[in-house]
Amino acid sequence: YIEPALHPRDEAHLIMVDRDLKKLAAKAGDYLQFETERKITWCGECGNYGIQNALKRALVLEGIGRRDYVHCFDVGCSGNGSDKIETYTLHGLHGRVLPMAAGVAIGNAKLKVIAEAGDGATFSEGVNHLVHAVRNDYPVMFLMHNNENYGLTTGQASALTRQGVEMNSSPFGVTAPPLHAIEMVLALRPSFVARVYSGDVDQMTEVFQEGLKHKGFAFIEVLQACPTYNRATPDEWYAERVRPVGARHNVGDLEAARKLAMDMDEEIYTGVIYRDVERASFLEAQHIKKGVLVDEVKRYSVKGLY
Repeated sequence: YIEPALHPRDEAHLIMVDRDLKKLAAKAGDYLQFETERKITWCGECGNYGIQNALKRALVLEGIGRRDYVHCFDVGCSGNGSDKIETYTLHGLHGRVLPMAAGVAIGNAKLKVIAEAGDGATFSEGVNHLVHAVRNDYPVMFLMHNNENYGLTTGQASALTRQGVEMNSSPFGVTAPPLHAIEMVLALRPSFVARVYSGDVDQMTEVFQEGLKHKGFAFIEVLQACPTYNRATPDEWYAERVRPVGARHNVGDLEAARKLAMDMDEEIYTGVIYRDVERASFLEAQHIKKGVLVDEVKRYSVKGLY
């Protein structure tokens, strides 16, 4: 855990964090329900430790148990966490986690659905699926791990790797300019966009709680250092630059959100960037459909087939 050096913490915020920590302490058993005996194999100092910790905190604080939601994982270092949390988990194909998560959410609206993928899977192999997940506003909370490289396959450049950075597949530096994750998503007119930093577990917990409560597609960019393959943006680099979104920011103003999110070099704002509470989610927009699909599934005998 690295407390961002320039994060202003007002008294009200500190009181809220203290209150939530006391709630967590009182619900230690609820937190431990997500623990597994699997050996964790992430690199030391990887941001995934903080991300999973914050997610489990948010689930406990929102009263969501391991049987109340489905956790969908893509391929990559984030996907390596699919057996590190005790719940209903699905591990999909590279770049294909969002259609899988959407199918779960549409099939059984009684379950909360969480999806995780890296920057490579999201903005290269699966960028088409991201576009339509935002467009359709599926009821999914999506954590996009942005460590600016393909970490699991030993440090190739992704579509979000900064220009000029030397990576294993780009020894003379990346020549193409990077995509800007939030700028691209905001252009699709989403219903919820946020950004967090993996070194700030308290803020991640708060934002994940907001994402879990959102009725549509909640896109959350998680900035994280990759201690093994991406040395251009270590934890110390982020800690000096991240700033919490101020109380005066209007989260319902799309243009203000674009301006706030643009800087990724000096003042990187974290928190809820944009939210549209009026938009109907995918399920709400299906006027002719009543009930959930799993209620229509019937059991059939297959004895005669073998």
